[in-house]
Amino acid sequence: MKAESHKSLLQFARYILVGGFNTVFGYGIFALLNWSFTGLGSYSYMYAAVLGSLISITVAFLGYKWFVFRTRGNYLREWVRCLGVYGSSTLIGLVGLPILVPILRSHLRNPGQASYLAAAILTIVSVIFSFVGHKNISFRQKLSGEKVNVRTGTQDS
Repeated sequence: MKAESHKSLLQFARYILVGGFNTVFGYGIFALLNWSFTGLGSYSYMYAAVLGSLISITVAFLGYKWFVFRTRGNYLREWVRCLGVYGSSTLIGLVGLPILVPILRSHLRNPGQASYLAAAILTIVSVIFSFVGHKNISFRQKLSGEKVNVRTGTQDS
């Protein structure tokens, strides 16, 4: 049991490294796109959030697949699962941004910073939510009693 616990701890440490990189990368992509889309209307930060999410989800997927969970094959299936996990946390962000941004705009000295601060706050929620989802959904390992059908790639109990 100690070996499994040690493996989980190392896996979580790798997750933190990849997640830390991707959090900075994802926020950077958002900030760059948000700046680039300035002038497209008062909700231009939403365009930046959607496009930035797709880019950073794909980068995170590859880091988690290759470095954290170390699964083989099943790229499309795992990427779709990863989109599902991140999609759920992205929805929280997409719902939260239009709520937080106006609130922050009314309280900040520089209202132009509101979308950046709101995105940073909502990133914390995503980090907490995503580890559990990726471990249990995106990169779920087959259980010892399950067999994988080689033709379909599906699990048989």
